[in-house]
Amino acid sequence: MSNAPGFDDPRTLRLVWPQWQGAGRDNIQALLPEVPYERARRGYATGARVLEAILPSHAGPTEIVPVPDADDEASTDGVESRRAVTQSLRAALEALGRHDADRVLTLGGECSVSVAPFAKLAQQHGDDLAVIWIDSHPDTDTPDTGYDGYHAMAVSTLVGRGDPEITSLLPATVDPARMALTALHAWEEDAYAHVARWGLPVFRPDELRDSSQTLVQWLQRTGASKVAIHLDVDTVDSDEAALGLGKVPGGLTRAQVRRVVADLAAVADVVGLTIAEFIPRDVLALQGLIEGMPLIPGQTDH
Repeated sequence: MSNAPGFDDPRTLRLVWPQWQGAGRDNIQALLPEVPYERARRGYATGARVLEAILPSHAGPTEIVPVPDADDEASTDGVESRRAVTQSLRAALEALGRHDADRVLTLGGECSVSVAPFAKLAQQHGDDLAVIWIDSHPDTDTPDTGYDGYHAMAVSTLVGRGDPEITSLLPATVDPARMALTALHAWEEDAYAHVARWGLPVFRPDELRDSSQTLVQWLQRTGASKVAIHLDVDTVDSDEAALGLGKVPGGLTRAQVRRVVADLAAVADVVGLTIAEFIPRDVLALQGLIEGMPLIPGQTDH
């Protein structure tokens, strides 16, 4: 994949967005109980910094989106930490607006970090852009469903069905017919009902294990020559590697994910790629080991 267009293009913006507030507080406590809550709560921010550290340097610009440090957990009109995620979304859109980039690589942070760059790309390319949302979950919650974590509302927001206040900040939205939920196999029933209602195409892991052909054919049928790819790392079968917050078995292998992405890149211009929801459990454990040792300041996690 290293020879793909935009790999080291000076017109590729690297957007580092360590947003963590979109994950619901109860989810963090339930799915990462081995880590003290204050550190676990900011685990997605640590994950974004790890991703930034392991990537090679690049020719294009880098923007680091400022994320409020306040842990404003209360739900307001069905969205937890509404003020923090709204403030961060505005900051990301401002960062994107400072650059005339052809492509955007986004390093998160939780799933909602795709909202701003993909909306910007939708404004730029219109119907010539399709979105491949590779994720175990549909991310089609709304303020009216049972889970108030904003990261589960990312798709809803991008297709213009999310919270009205937040959606109104976006420069454009994506037609649901041009956004494919890929490797979907875990959900809450109230959010899943939106998938069919909004007409979102779905490709389950078993359809993609041996070949990407059905997904590639769908992309070609959209008529879009450009694609933005969202990769939630919990898509990887947790029995192979537990990369996300929740350990979700039955997903694709790492090799299968790489093949899917490569096959998409072979037939369309990848103008956006997001890596999201990485929880580096070993790094969080290491933070707990060394925090407060002589010569090391406290609060190493944020």
